[in-house]
This record gives sequence, C-alpha cells and structure tokens, in this order.
Amino acid sequence: MNQRLIATSALASVLALGLLSGAQAEEKAGAKEKCFGIAKAGQNDCANLSGTHSCAGQSKNDNDLAEWKYVAKGTCAQLGGKSMDEAKKLAKK
Repeated sequence: MNQRLIATSALASVLALGLLSGAQAEEKAGAKEKCFGIAKAGQNDCANLSGTHSCAGQSKNDNDLAEWKYVAKGTCAQLGGKSMDEAKKLAKK
C-alpha cells in the first residue's frame, strides 16, 4: 500500500511539472515585441530598419534607433525603446 502511494505521488508530480513547462513555453513564445533603440552593439536580434544588414549581432552602435531586440510585451517603453512605427517616424526626420 505504501509503495502504491509513493508511485502515485511521483507520477502526479511528473505530470504537474510537464504541464507547468508547457505553459511557460507558450507564454514565452507569444508575449514578445520588437523594441527599437535598446540593443547594444553586436546584440541586435535581426535586420535593421535601414536595411544595411539582415542578421542578428551585426549592429555597430549601442542604442541605435534602427536596431531592435525582442522584449517582453509591454516593457519596451519602460526600457527607453520605441515601437517600429515610432522608430520609422524618427528615422525620417
């Protein structure tokens, strides 16, 4: 009887951990936005607005308004960054 209780508890723990990991992965994948002007040199996530490069890690200057990084949704303004629309408007000036 004791072994059955231990086995059932262990199985329940494993299943609970699996559900928790899946929920965290789903939250992580869907809750990101591009934030312009916060990437340090060599730490951008992909192509810049001006089209001078198309790969991650190719930014030359810290906090270049044309470069972006993915951040948690809703945190870009707190980090001092701009949305894509804001960055495009400022780049035209």
